Amino acid sequence: MNGRLIAGRYRLVEPLGRGAMGQVWGGQDLGLGGRRIAVKLMHSGQAASLSGSTGPEELRERFERECRVTAQLDHPGLVAVHDAGRDGDELYLVMQRIEGSDLRDHLAEQDPYPWRWAVAVAAQMCSALVAVHAVGIVHRDLKPGNVIVRPDGRVVILDLGIAAVKASGDTTRLTRTGVLVGTPVYMAPEQAVGSAPVGPRADLYALGVVLYELLTGQVPFEAPEPAGLLYKKLHHSPVPVRDLRPEVPEPLDALVRRLLDQDPGARPADAHEVHAELAPLLPRPGESGPVLPLDPTRPFREPMAPWPPRRPAPAHAPTVVAPPAYGTPLPPAASGFGPPPPAAPVDLAATLEEARGLLSAGHYTRVADLLGGALPAAVAEHGAHSPVVRKLRKQYAAVLLDTGQYARALPEITRLAAEYAAERGPHDPEVVQLRQDEALCRARLGR
Repeated sequence: MNGRLIAGRYRLVEPLGRGAMGQVWGGQDLGLGGRRIAVKLMHSGQAASLSGSTGPEELRERFERECRVTAQLDHPGLVAVHDAGRDGDELYLVMQRIEGSDLRDHLAEQDPYPWRWAVAVAAQMCSALVAVHAVGIVHRDLKPGNVIVRPDGRVVILDLGIAAVKASGDTTRLTRTGVLVGTPVYMAPEQAVGSAPVGPRADLYALGVVLYELLTGQVPFEAPEPAGLLYKKLHHSPVPVRDLRPEVPEPLDALVRRLLDQDPGARPADAHEVHAELAPLLPRPGESGPVLPLDPTRPFREPMAPWPPRRPAPAHAPTVVAPPAYGTPLPPAASGFGPPPPAAPVDLAATLEEARGLLSAGHYTRVADLLGGALPAAVAEHGAHSPVVRKLRKQYAAVLLDTGQYARALPEITRLAAEYAAERGPHDPEVVQLRQDEALCRARLGR
């Protein structure tokens, strides 16, 4: 499949993911000079066998519906649709390729997730939901894995593939009775029950679950089976956010409680209202603070501002040799009198804080040297495969990639991708992103 040409124009380059409705590929639009794109493919017969309960015609109808409804939308917080059509027995949807980190990984890398970041993410999601709901679409599957935080801090909602259209004259139900459409943990009670049409307030419930998870590090309800989860949603109340994290402002806690109400009528009326309640908690233009990659407050603090220029390191900045592949023994000392002395313990929190300060000043090369120099000590102290070392390696690889040091970045990214693939499988979003970064490095190095 790799290298296949769709419609004589779209070349498939790498798989990005797979679902019941087909596959998503990264590719190039040869008609526009090789522009990077994402292509969703669906072969109705194969998809029907994967889903087990949906016929080919229904899947085809669902896919064509997705093409029509998503093409109506034009918002920076939503993925743009470029083209759609048929190629042999397959349907294809050509979309904008979004770079960044999905919200699930973004949350995992922050402990705790800054509550102001959570507010900024939710506010940006509200802006996109206003556009979605205005044309009669309910997303129905909002969750951290369907939200991308771009390097400049902008938030983008992905995958309207199971959206239900309720506009006049276009009300065909796209799911069979008894089939759950969505992700149970984030699903509104009325959506799980399926006893009434699902409206925009179901998306607000899912937004509440996402916001609760960002603020507390856990979801409001958990159960081993969907039925038990639904029972809790209908009959229990979640632990208040401030009980788990007292520094969260009370108005934000109250808003989350309203979003998670079992009764849709008790939730905020629409995404406009949610945004209005979040607005007083958002940072203001010009508000100080470090300018970090993937910082969702940046679009509010520095609207429309370009990314800070990369400044060369001062002449007196120390040169740090890139460390060897981590997990391998360190070489003997150059003097030949045996191994080097043990590396000094590394304070990871202090190292990352110093890195943030250097990033805010634009000293990207110094950040790479700082992180690279800290890695051997971190390996010696915590072990080559510890979460601490892996977090540091991810930061190190990301900075090397951002600064165009592809030869240094490639071995780190390749090893991280192999480790995550062994743990999570080849289609995990983190693995897919690392494979994309690996391919980028190889392309830049001419390999």
